[in-house]
Amino acid sequence: MFNERPLPDVESWLAVFAQSDLPVLRHSVAEIERLRANEENTNGRVLAGVILHDPLLSLRVLAYIEEHRRKRQTTDITTIDRAIMMIGIVPFFRTFTDLPVAETRLAEYPQALLGLLKAIGRARRAAHWAREWAILRRDMDVDEITLATLLHDVAEMMMWLYAPKMALQFRDLQVSQPNRRSAHIQEEVYGIPLNTLKLALSEAWRLPALVVQLLDDRQAENPRVRNVKLAVDLARHAAKGWKDPALPDDFKAIRDLLRVNQDALLRHLNVSDEEAKLILAMDPPPTN
Repeated sequence: MFNERPLPDVESWLAVFAQSDLPVLRHSVAEIERLRANEENTNGRVLAGVILHDPLLSLRVLAYIEEHRRKRQTTDITTIDRAIMMIGIVPFFRTFTDLPVAETRLAEYPQALLGLLKAIGRARRAAHWAREWAILRRDMDVDEITLATLLHDVAEMMMWLYAPKMALQFRDLQVSQPNRRSAHIQEEVYGIPLNTLKLALSEAWRLPALVVQLLDDRQAENPRVRNVKLAVDLARHAAKGWKDPALPDDFKAIRDLLRVNQDALLRHLNVSDEEAKLILAMDPPPTN
């Protein structure tokens, strides 16, 4: 059920993930059941909101769409709203039933469950920021940016679900060896870096090409990819507060992307007055 040793390549990891159905959050299952009980009055926007609260459920929906797309359908479905329109409300409830639950899967690994929930919490926060910034940039499709950001750290989530002991080992090494690159620790613990695994997963699940592009940090010269990556980086660095030494570089890169000054950036981060003071203490406004 769980893997406990490094594996040599992405194919080996994909085989591990294929051994069981991808679980979703218990809250998602409860919300789907609540909406199912009143499905005639449920609209696509409400249902999409439930799905977008859970990156794991979002993945299942995208994978389902790709698996069942019609041969004559040439346009990729790159947002959850469009996926719901394609599936239909009633067919959705008929299809997405009796889903496995992440909390049940990790019942014997409470620390790994906590790690998974923290990763999902960061993904939600990053997706919120990415959406705000995409609106400010007048992006061509804000919903695509939001979804890609939500899914950016999917490989980490999969490790919490399918290799919890190894994920805990990786977490502990990150804490004890803060100056090592994360990718090097990932290769030591898992056998491969998670960015490589993320892209392989995207192909295995046949995610839309545009979403895969937005997930690929190597294409950061593209402002849309950079929008996603900077939101993910900021959420990770700010996870324990606003004192991480990487944050000033994050703030500068975000200001450059959005072409705003620091006061405007603080407004677009939606932080409290107290958090704004901490940020300003760490990263004072640039002087002319």
